[in-house]
Amino acid sequence: MSGITLTRKHKNALSSLLRMGLNLPLVILIILPLIYTFIMSVIPADELYTRLLPTRWDFVSYLNVFEKTGIPRQILNSFVVAGSVTLLQMITCSMAAFAFSFLQFKGRNLVFMIILATMMVPWEATIISNYLTVSGWGWLDSYKAMILPYACSAMGIFLMRQNYLTFARELHEAAKLDGCNNWRFLLSIVIPLARPALGALGAYVFLLQWNQYLWPLLVTNSDKVRTAQIGISQLYDIDSEQIGLMMAGVVVVLVPSLSIFVFMQKQLINGLMAGAVKG
Repeated sequence: MSGITLTRKHKNALSSLLRMGLNLPLVILIILPLIYTFIMSVIPADELYTRLLPTRWDFVSYLNVFEKTGIPRQILNSFVVAGSVTLLQMITCSMAAFAFSFLQFKGRNLVFMIILATMMVPWEATIISNYLTVSGWGWLDSYKAMILPYACSAMGIFLMRQNYLTFARELHEAAKLDGCNNWRFLLSIVIPLARPALGALGAYVFLLQWNQYLWPLLVTNSDKVRTAQIGISQLYDIDSEQIGLMMAGVVVVLVPSLSIFVFMQKQLINGLMAGAVKG
């Protein structure tokens, strides 16, 4: 028995080493560009083209990002837009998913299938109509143009519905027998139980909106409402020879999204997997 146990331990160790060996190149490919970006942001100008690693760290580029560019205001705009869209989608998708999960009404499955079908329509196919709509309403150069078109999403409704379907039907029936209406049942019972899915939805939507570039570029012309992703592209126009400035701006803009991923990756994975096999 001891020989069999030892053999199994060896096999498990070899399997772990093999997985580590296969994953290590992928990790290097992912992390290396981030490390290179940071090094280029702190390397002194006189060593930029002569050394791979700096002999001293120079953070003047970060000071210039905050003092000589519009990045701070644009980061604030990104927080406003991404945070608002995240909050709106958590509210609207939760309520819509509740209707498709717990309420019985004529054409429920048909309406849900139509909503899912919109996920197969490329966003580029609707960009002209969306632009003409917000332009006709006079929303250009405003937060509304960047927030309201994303107030709800088919992906969010699908994610929350799949999570709600894992709840026992008897829970809703028992709540109704006790005199609990749908609003109270949603707010007091369903939402607390669905926190992992809500966390996953919030992290997913925030990261998606934080990295939005094309739509904010189309609907804004003023730097007062433009977002951080546009600000990064504008750093090249300020001085294309200041590579350290551009790299420092990239690092500053990356920090919030990387922080969300690092601290919420567990909730993101658990929430996306919840109800994945439920029909």
